[in-house]
Amino acid sequence: MYRLFFRLFFRRMDPEQAHQLAFRWIRFVVRVPVLRTFVAAALAPRYEELRTEAFGLRMHGPFGLAAGFDKNAVAVDAMAMLGFDHVEIGTVTGQPQPGNPRQRLFRLPADRALINRMGFNNDGSATVALRLAARRAVFRTTVGVNIGKTKAVADDGAIGDYVTSTERLAAHADYLVVNVSSPNTPGLRDLQAVDQLRPLLTAVREAADRVVTRRRVPLLVKIAPDLADEDIDAVADLAVELGLDGIIATNTTVARHGLGLKTAPSLLAETGGLSGAPLKARSLMVLRRLYGRVGDRITLVGVGGIENAEDAWQRILAGATLVQGYSAFIYQGPFFSRGIHKGLAARLATSEYATLAEAVGADTRKVHA
Repeated sequence: MYRLFFRLFFRRMDPEQAHQLAFRWIRFVVRVPVLRTFVAAALAPRYEELRTEAFGLRMHGPFGLAAGFDKNAVAVDAMAMLGFDHVEIGTVTGQPQPGNPRQRLFRLPADRALINRMGFNNDGSATVALRLAARRAVFRTTVGVNIGKTKAVADDGAIGDYVTSTERLAAHADYLVVNVSSPNTPGLRDLQAVDQLRPLLTAVREAADRVVTRRRVPLLVKIAPDLADEDIDAVADLAVELGLDGIIATNTTVARHGLGLKTAPSLLAETGGLSGAPLKARSLMVLRRLYGRVGDRITLVGVGGIENAEDAWQRILAGATLVQGYSAFIYQGPFFSRGIHKGLAARLATSEYATLAEAVGADTRKVHA
């Protein structure tokens, strides 16, 4: 039903306008008590066997919404209503910014993919912090906060910008993510180099500990799929050295060649990060390499090209404790999360593993045995 609706209606609209319209509908539904209860019962059934613990947090399951969909923390409960076990908001920057000029979001239906050069359009960390502080949860869900650098801030002020956002947002985050891997902010990916990443992550960790004293806010870093293998290893080693809680693999890619893309070259020439199905293989490779390097010492989050339960299951076997989706949600609609959960429960039931935790990294361990 949704796919027909998408083809007849949403596909004819500008992608960003369609996103905003769907966003308004979802937020309206969650404000109506009887309606939201009915929708949650239909779209967010709970499977006890999928209950997950990651960096000390207990979740209904392993599947969450990746950053980028709810940039300003205006629909956390709405996304929980649709069945996401955790919702990662952002990317949020120290200062509010409009992002890049439109058009900046492009659909690639033939490839089940998106290209975006949004540029971290968001209300800024001060406003988002107030919004999170005022939130009265309707549905219990884990809230991650993804932070990035304000475009107008010079490179030598990047650490201060991240620290400002941390000081404002850490108290409202179940976990915090340092995003240094978006291709749409000039110079941002340079921060993935270990000599720049070490002081940044150290400063963010110290700021989080300074402003939140009653608990430890888990800290993760999100990396690009375009890193060379030696750079992936270096980030993994740094994460262990600093005692990070997790690594998210991966963000969008700037690659276009070698992905078997079917979309017209004129559209593929658009700058920005490519997400969706074409990213699947590379993100899985990065995840396997990370798990082979860090094992169970750090929690890994798999994201990039996850379209169905089999994709999610493969990420878990490769080493991901949590998995996330976004682009496939645009194409598949409100039953996306339900299908992932149902399929994961079925795969676990027919597998050799007694629990989901036991399955994490099983295939990668076999390769390295």
